[in-house]
Amino acid sequence: MGEVLTAAQMRSAETAAIARGDTTGLALMERAGEGVVAAILARWPAPGRVAVLCGPGNNGGDGFVIARLLRDRGVRVDVFLSGEVGRLPPDAAANARLWVERGPVRPVAEADPEAASLVVDALFGTGLTRPLGAPERAALAAFGRAGVPIVAVDIPSGLCADSGRVLGNGAMVPAALTVTFHRAKPGHYLADGPRLCGGLTVVGIGLPDPDPSDLTRLVGAPAPALLTKDQAAHKYGHGHVLVLSGGPGRTGAARLAARAALRVGAGLVTLGVPPAAQSEAAAQLTAVMLCRVPDAGALEDLLQDARMNALCLGPALGLGAGQGDLVRAALAARRRTVLDADALSLIAGDPDLADMLHGNCVLTPHAGEFARLFPDLAERLAAPADRGPAFSRIDAVRAAAARCGAVVLLKGPDTVIADPGGGTALHAAVYDRAAPWLATAGSGDVLAGTVAGLLARGLDVAEAAGTATWLHAEAARRFGPGLIAEDIAEGYPGVFRDLCV
Repeated sequence: MGEVLTAAQMRSAETAAIARGDTTGLALMERAGEGVVAAILARWPAPGRVAVLCGPGNNGGDGFVIARLLRDRGVRVDVFLSGEVGRLPPDAAANARLWVERGPVRPVAEADPEAASLVVDALFGTGLTRPLGAPERAALAAFGRAGVPIVAVDIPSGLCADSGRVLGNGAMVPAALTVTFHRAKPGHYLADGPRLCGGLTVVGIGLPDPDPSDLTRLVGAPAPALLTKDQAAHKYGHGHVLVLSGGPGRTGAARLAARAALRVGAGLVTLGVPPAAQSEAAAQLTAVMLCRVPDAGALEDLLQDARMNALCLGPALGLGAGQGDLVRAALAARRRTVLDADALSLIAGDPDLADMLHGNCVLTPHAGEFARLFPDLAERLAAPADRGPAFSRIDAVRAAAARCGAVVLLKGPDTVIADPGGGTALHAAVYDRAAPWLATAGSGDVLAGTVAGLLARGLDVAEAAGTATWLHAEAARRFGPGLIAEDIAEGYPGVFRDLCV
């Protein structure tokens, strides 16, 4: 699993370790350089001639260490500096002096892409709070045009480490590999980060593990105990999910959600349909049960059965008269409830419904639905990132969850989940876990049903949201190209088998 650290949290970890006497700035810089060199040689065993672009801060100091260690291994290295050696911070200056004993330092403007087969971007790291300067941007762009692979030290220069957004309006050249230290940063996974980082390697530099209590955690594979079933339990012991469907011609999304809830281990799943859609739904269902729900009153009566412990509303529910009453009845029941798609649009248009949200709710918006629910937060996300740390998806979702008093799951390759108390998780289907085939109609309906099934089984609300997101992406990643929504939940048994052996 693990956590991600913001730039400020990373600085705090380094400062605290140095203050305790556990390490020194020079030692951290040396270990960082060793980690980058190891990553370079693992990817490019014979890197040819390497240009190292050093910046005016400690990221530049890392660059001088990298240059020295590569030269000591027999690699031809040229070093270029943005700024002056005499104005570097103390640790960076010390490493610059060690390099000067081996070779010259020239201005960044003199870097020649034709003379390099690999370039190390050690210009600016996670602490950058302003757009990249013109000389540095021009140098990186020249290497990009020449097709020279770029290795970014800590984070590609010009990318906000907290948000994954490009600072300023200029284009950035993607790195082939990014090597960061101690822990990944949110910007490696959010927004433009994965595209611009290329590959991501995290190397240790001798800092202690952070206290995860106030950090954004990375969602990883769930513990098998969360997914196994008690041998002595009966079906009601694993929960009963009610999924509400739309009318005739609109039952497919709810059926996808219902089947996902059943596949993920809910003991029973019932599809509640308007009477006019009963025949259509019945023709498609076997293990999923069916009941008529003509109106909110019927839903209230149905929910008198306390064994029906999880609800899923929204997939193709419709926006017509009476649908808001269904959402109102569901929220009044205070069950564990997943709100998706049309249910979110109904809530966005009715402040009274929004006021009924509670801590057992999970909202699963995509970006457009999030903008309807929280227009001010979406506007901040869309605004240009002129300075860092820029407003991020993590910031937005955390604020949304606190405001509405429910768990919010903002869908995307960089899915962010937050609870009302500030707990935050990030699931990134990027790099070696990329699952682009999830961009298909109905995949969100499957996710909503998966969350509902795990809620019925008793998982903590935020934990159910994170576990469902991981399972959803893992099943899609294993299936690969050609995936359609019906395939996702059918992949869950194979994932479970591998997790629980």
